[in-house]
Amino acid sequence: MSKKIVTLTEEIAQPIVDAMELELVDVEFVKEGKNHFLRVYVDKDGGIDIEDCEKVSEQLSEQLDEQDPIESAYFLEVSSPGVERKLKKREDFERFVGSYVYIKTFEPIDGDKEFFGDIKNFENDEVTLVVKIKTQTKEVTIPYKKVANAHLAVSF
Repeated sequence: MSKKIVTLTEEIAQPIVDAMELELVDVEFVKEGKNHFLRVYVDKDGGIDIEDCEKVSEQLSEQLDEQDPIESAYFLEVSSPGVERKLKKREDFERFVGSYVYIKTFEPIDGDKEFFGDIKNFENDEVTLVVKIKTQTKEVTIPYKKVANAHLAVSF
């Protein structure tokens, strides 16, 4: 059920964010405690502001009320993906070449399933990361289909 709600919400939200020249980054429908949350993450070059979120929320809320696809009560949240933005699509990896990221894989690559590093490139459906290990750097190539989870990371 949750996957259907996410897919339908993406279909409803996409034309709204397109018209506002925003990017639909992600949609989640989750239960936390007794409450359900429908979270929609949007972005644009230079970042979004509260007015962008309000406009998307108002239009999306109207459409969702009209179509009424969610039987249970829920809270709609529209926000920025934040500094640790998820990387889900191939285009995300291409867009963030040069950025510091965290990637977790479905299966080990060179004995590891978790990597922190800078994206060197994304070609032939593979992400090449430059990973620092103490004072050494090495390149790790990760097939896109083996990426379980990825997001921008903050380096201190």
